[in-house]
Amino acid sequence: MSTTTKRRAVISYENMSEELAAAFAEKYPKGYADYFPDLVKYDKPTGDSFYAVTVEITDAIYLVKIKVKTDDAEDIERWLDGEDGEDTDSEGDGLPDDNISQYSSDDDAADAE
Repeated sequence: MSTTTKRRAVISYENMSEELAAAFAEKYPKGYADYFPDLVKYDKPTGDSFYAVTVEITDAIYLVKIKVKTDDAEDIERWLDGEDGEDTDSEGDGLPDDNISQYSSDDDAADAE
């Protein structure tokens, strides 16, 4: 068993060296679809968290931070309460497609007979 240990570090995806980027691309050639199963959430002592995958090169092992947008419970509550504003129609009373009758056509009446 070897007594030499590799350096360990955390780095963001955007700041990877060329060597690390090449190792990342070799390990995850399809990108997002490949690394998603390996994505792990790490909690910081401050209460924040980040997601990362492990990538190893000859002299170090890196946790490569990946930006992940997750649903926040408060964001969901604001959206459900209609406070978000982006997903409502011009009258502000729901999603624009909540009235499915607008999609009926004359063909539908003929099919019913």
